[in-house]
Amino acid sequence: MSFFDSLISTKSAPVAGLDISASSVKLVELTQGRPGSFSLEHCAIEPLERGWITDGNIEKFDEVVEAVRRVVRKSGTKAKRVSMALPASVVITKKIVLPAGLGERELEVYVESEANQYIPFSLDEVSLDFCVIGPSQASAGDVDVMIAAARKEKVEDCRGLAEAAGLEPIVIDVETNASRIAVNRLIERLPGRGRDSLVALFEIGATLASMQVLRNDELIYERDQVFGGAQLTQMLVRQYGFTFEEAEAKKRSGELPEDYASAVLQPFVETLAIEVERALKFFFTSTPHNRVDAIFLAGGTASLPGLAETIAQHASVQCQVVNPFDGMNISRSVNKGKMAREAASYLTACGLALRGLAS
Repeated sequence: MSFFDSLISTKSAPVAGLDISASSVKLVELTQGRPGSFSLEHCAIEPLERGWITDGNIEKFDEVVEAVRRVVRKSGTKAKRVSMALPASVVITKKIVLPAGLGERELEVYVESEANQYIPFSLDEVSLDFCVIGPSQASAGDVDVMIAAARKEKVEDCRGLAEAAGLEPIVIDVETNASRIAVNRLIERLPGRGRDSLVALFEIGATLASMQVLRNDELIYERDQVFGGAQLTQMLVRQYGFTFEEAEAKKRSGELPEDYASAVLQPFVETLAIEVERALKFFFTSTPHNRVDAIFLAGGTASLPGLAETIAQHASVQCQVVNPFDGMNISRSVNKGKMAREAASYLTACGLALRGLAS
């Protein structure tokens, strides 16, 4: 779903996925050939300094705008139209059941009526959107409809940021929706095309790890936990006396002390594996399910050496780091080695690029 779409249909113009998080800006441009066939044309990551974006709020607007401009230049894209997303924490979503066969205007009336029950502020203060998911499994003859609402200023901040960087935002989605779009391609590559498989997706960011459990394109559980890559940075600061900024720079460059692997990395990986195991236990105790069939890891922290293997040992479930470009053609303009190392960071941006192609 999107909070707004361009009023002018220019499908021939390229659309890039632009993912702005607390720690970096990611850009992905895809093209589509035959149905289900995609090519990665451009991608790039630009780091953000700590404090520029906090809890989804843009604290340093001009600095973030410049970072967006840099990532566009670095990627080599010519796209000016972008698909973006808001953090799930600033969006209220609710699945409702409505009668099938309603027209667009009738749906809007029903959605606005239902939204009044779930949104704790006036509808005049929010951007509201909805999409029909499909026939309801719980109520024959009805349809499931997902509604989403965000404060207008959040949408306008996102839109204004893109426009200040010389870009045209044509879609604003929700980050978790975008990541699901991208990961569903990967689930289909599991045995049996992933049909009926329970897949736990962990996106490990700087300070927050989001868990989504998916089955047959449906989200059946989600939970956020406070742990992420910033904790590794803090361990580097304590162990070696670096400043936070120095520790972040050394993480990116790989210029770390000789005992880093044993003194810092291994304990951190073990801690992360325990947190993932704990999150899975919450899922098992709060739902009828007692297993997952696979664990997918995404985010900049996901690619840490030994993390997937350690999680697999703790959870007794196969675990893999996602590459959202798996099965795609890769343009010669893309540095394949660098892309492969950073692939897990691009999940949401890739989902936004796919979302943009469908707009």
